[in-house]
Parts: sequence; C-alpha cells; structure tokens
Amino acid sequence: MASSWQHILESLPPITLEEMKSVKLMNRIDSKFLSSIDLLPQLLADAKNEGYSVQIIEDNVRLASYDTWYYDTPEHIMYLRHHDKQLRRQKIRVRQYVDSDLMFLEIKNKTNTGRTKKKRRSLPSLEFPQQLLSSLEQETAEFLLERSWYDPETLIPQVRTQFKRITLVNQEKTERLTIDTDLHWTNLQAGETFCFDKLMVIELKQDGHIQSKMREILLNLRIKSIKMSKYCMGVALTHNEVKHNRFLPKIRAIEKLLE
Repeated sequence: MASSWQHILESLPPITLEEMKSVKLMNRIDSKFLSSIDLLPQLLADAKNEGYSVQIIEDNVRLASYDTWYYDTPEHIMYLRHHDKQLRRQKIRVRQYVDSDLMFLEIKNKTNTGRTKKKRRSLPSLEFPQQLLSSLEQETAEFLLERSWYDPETLIPQVRTQFKRITLVNQEKTERLTIDTDLHWTNLQAGETFCFDKLMVIELKQDGHIQSKMREILLNLRIKSIKMSKYCMGVALTHNEVKHNRFLPKIRAIEKLLE
C-alpha cells in the first residue's frame, strides 16, 4: 500500500519552500479531518487531478519529518482549557523541521471566532529545552514574555509528538493541506507512549471560508471532519491521571475507524 501512494506523491508537481512563502496562512481558519491511511492513494490522485502541488524541501523530500515538544503548566492549564471547551486557547511548542535542520518556538492562539493566529521565532539550537524561558536568547525570551498568557517560568515540556507530513497547495495558492501520518506521542512527564501508524490527520488551512476543491475531494471520499488537537490527544492517550473524559468519544471513533 505504501508504494502505491508514494508513487503518486512522486508524480505530483513540486513547489519549493521559497514559493510557499506566499501561502504561510499564519492567520487562518483550520479544518481537521481523520481517515485511515488506506484512502491516501485516492486522495493524492484526486489532488493531482485538481492541479495541487506538493511542497518539497532539500533533496526533493516530499514526506517531511516533524518533531515537536508541547509546553504547558504543571497543572495542564492549556490542555484543560481545550478539554473544557474554552474558545480562546493558547498552545506553546518548540518544533523541529527535521529534514531542514530548523527549529522554531511557536505560539498558537485560537480566537473566539475560530481563527488560528501563529507567531514564531527561529531557535539557533536543535536541542529541545527542558527549561524554556532560561534557554532562550534575549530577543526570543522577550517574544515569549510578551505573548505568553502564562508565566513562562512555570512552563514544562509535557508531550512530544512525532509524525510524517505531506503538504499540498492549490493552484491559486489560497489554501494549504497537510496530511500527517505515522503519529507517535511520548508523555515527557509520565513516560508513557502511544502511536497511530494507520491514521491520517488531515488539516485544511485557509484564509477564510472560501470555495475549496479539496473540501469536495474529502467529501467525495467520505472523510469526516473532526475537532482535534494533537497535543490534547497526546495528553489524553498517555496520561491517565489527567481529566480526559470529553476526549473519550473521539478516541473510540478513531479506534473504530481503524478497525
């Protein structure tokens, strides 16, 4: 099965990181979808037919590796705000773009109107910091202090998320689609791990609710939308002592999807 979708992926027209700069969508509307990886060959074939391109990085890499540490308070306040359906939320993470040898501190704010606003700063080291604030250079520390809703000195690494990502962009460069596979979570405090190696987490990123060929593709493939956070799912799957009852139906839905 893997060889079939990889063959289609290689046939998609490429778009470079430099060309992708116009599709950053740092202030956007996100829609998430879940599916078994069995539908990946058809999804890529339909995207190719509609003129989508695939982002490439150095050496024509089309399946990129991501490694992320999510930071939270010891009480998991960021996680609990999401669990308790608070509309205004913040997540703070350090993400390594493995194939590009790049690392960023990223702060994502969700507004009460459903928009996602992301700000980030490049980090000079590829080492994940245990003590976030004290490890940062002055300008980046000020960036965190100005934007964090929480005392940065209290933030600790909670969950590590690793996955592979395919990034597609439409001809008009008005939307970006990411397809995440081979998801692995490690709880950095409890030490537990979990993986969904047969699952696709798909995210459509748009600058507003605009007409989308990709939405039609996903609808035709009967790929259903879902509201899900990788960080929150990671906590729920790897830390039984943290409240997660609201996420149980989603976990059961994923398990049923993969049966």
